[in-house]
Amino acid sequence: MSDPGAHKSEKPQGSTDRSDDPKWVEMGRVSGLFGVRGWIKVFSGTAPRDNILKYHSWYLRRAGGWKLFELEAGKAHGKGIVAKLSGCMDRDQAAELVGADIAIPRDQLPKAKPGEYYWIDLEGLEVRTLEGQLLGRVDHLFETGANDVMVVEGDRRRLIPYIKSTIHKVDLVAGVISVDWDPDF
Repeated sequence: MSDPGAHKSEKPQGSTDRSDDPKWVEMGRVSGLFGVRGWIKVFSGTAPRDNILKYHSWYLRRAGGWKLFELEAGKAHGKGIVAKLSGCMDRDQAAELVGADIAIPRDQLPKAKPGEYYWIDLEGLEVRTLEGQLLGRVDHLFETGANDVMVVEGDRRRLIPYIKSTIHKVDLVAGVISVDWDPDF
């Protein structure tokens, strides 16, 4: 049995990226400006929040596609993260980045340990009851503080706790998560 409590925290939580390009993993987005010297505010989808600073090459998605930026400096600031990127020398240049998604190449993520999964690997998998009834597919996951929750879209939306007593098996090869869940719930 997999350990549902074990997920790789570098995975963006609540990522809205639905691209079919498996080489990118969204880690956050540029959410605002910080000061006048080209620093940006970053919404980080990693847990802990400052894990995004472990990656020194960030790809930002703008209108023209993905562009590489090197992380020159970064730190936790209040409840968020602030960062300084290469080539971003002043507030005007930083303003052009606001709203850009931040991603890293998939191969930069550490290999998941047995029984651990990146959320991005669970998104899109079929969810079936122990009896084999299809409930839908994992749309995304989110944290509640007590446990993680899978949002399963099928004939209706289901919120299924990602806990040991509910998750029976995760089979990435078959693309199926088996759950102990009442289909009427």
